[in-house]
Amino acid sequence: MNQLILSAEEGNEIKSLVTELRNRFRSVEEREFLNNSAVYARKLPERVHQFLNDFKQLEGSTGVCLISGYPINDVEIGKTPSHWRRNGAISPTLEEEMVLVLFGALLGELIGWSTQQDGHLVHDVIPIRENEESQLGTGSKTLLWWHTEDAFHPLRGDYLVLMCLRNPDNVPTTFSCVDKTQVTEKHRNTLFRPRFYIRPDESHSETNRTVEHVALSDNLLDTSYAKLVQMVEAPEALPVLFGHRELPYVRIDPYFMTTVDGDHEAQEALDALVNEIEENIVEEVLQPGSFLFIDNYRTVHGRKPFTAKYDGRDRWLKRINITRDLRRSRASRTSVSSRIIY
Repeated sequence: MNQLILSAEEGNEIKSLVTELRNRFRSVEEREFLNNSAVYARKLPERVHQFLNDFKQLEGSTGVCLISGYPINDVEIGKTPSHWRRNGAISPTLEEEMVLVLFGALLGELIGWSTQQDGHLVHDVIPIRENEESQLGTGSKTLLWWHTEDAFHPLRGDYLVLMCLRNPDNVPTTFSCVDKTQVTEKHRNTLFRPRFYIRPDESHSETNRTVEHVALSDNLLDTSYAKLVQMVEAPEALPVLFGHRELPYVRIDPYFMTTVDGDHEAQEALDALVNEIEENIVEEVLQPGSFLFIDNYRTVHGRKPFTAKYDGRDRWLKRINITRDLRRSRASRTSVSSRIIY
């Protein structure tokens, strides 16, 4: 995996930029900050620009890259939250969120979902007690099965970026690039055909809906959840592989997938691909101040199980989704400048 370790000088350069921005904005989700994030990102160190440009343009064989070495003040960021719900105050991790968004702006545009974490763009990936056994980023005791992020949705992001704030138990993030897989020509042909169903994962469930939702009206939220119900009850048949035949892109989420009833050939092909991906799983223990960039068209990711303590010191990541083409989702956003898909 390609890695860029920030020098002390580069870290200070980024901190200086973010200090200037913190004096102007109270949140990374302010419209002016988001609309101009690519402009502000021009002031990032040249090595960061080149590193992420190479990741975007060259599509390296690992499907991920890592930037590490950004200094995190463990005291200033405060305790690991017990839940992702916001209290309206300025985030104690505003500095870190700004760095995350600026790095993401070098790859594309932020997007979020009306049905995830109250419609926020920057998500907290933390253990939540009531989610311990769930297939969620906020789970802990259960293995988080590897998957393409939001595989069920045609407007899913091109990239997923994870920033580590805290990981005292060295919990591994897992990933595997489809480039590493080898399936038979027969299986490949099957996987390129619309013979598979992918249903919405638990993070989009209406059980997570709260009264504190900040992004959309109740009517729009109702519409969003109605669409998800339709995707569960009458999913569209989809291919798993697409793009170039020899180096394909992938959309896959085995835990939430089925094949067309009675299609044993499709199930056999899916099982073959799942086994290949499983054989090539890599683990990375993210450390505070590291940013993992995942190509969501080529690489699956997951997380190993761990025992959360709920003492304010548990694993804490920030997560954003990036699209290379914001216009693709225009019909599902309320305005040109909105980044929330409903």
